[in-house]
Amino acid sequence: MKAATVKAEGSAEYRPSDAEEFMNERQLEYFRQKLLRWKEDILKESRETVSHLQAETENHPDIADRASSETDRSLELRTRDRQRKLISKIDDALRRIEDGSYGYCEETGEPITLLRLEARPIATLSLEAQERHERRERVHRDD
Repeated sequence: MKAATVKAEGSAEYRPSDAEEFMNERQLEYFRQKLLRWKEDILKESRETVSHLQAETENHPDIADRASSETDRSLELRTRDRQRKLISKIDDALRRIEDGSYGYCEETGEPITLLRLEARPIATLSLEAQERHERRERVHRDD
């Protein structure tokens, strides 16, 4: 997703800053708009994929062409499934904005840095908590 800026009424483009109160109304609105745009982009891509898949239902006489077409279709469907899960995470983040918990680590309660939220607006863990979580996953995966 492209870095986005939000135009507030009558002001220049806004970008959250560590110099202001964490998760003030302006920051919350910035991230809300960023998440809504991201969701809309995903939904638009999804609609285009459905149209493409419907148009691509032709039967290929050549077995290699048919196999290639089926592989492409399978990849598209897996991508759509991942994006469906991403939309669910975006919706969860929008709910956290509404309930006031957005931007705070669900494990420690500490603020998630603005840089991390800018890069991954659906983040639910601080960088440190995420790293601990990934280390635990690696240890258990190696068992």
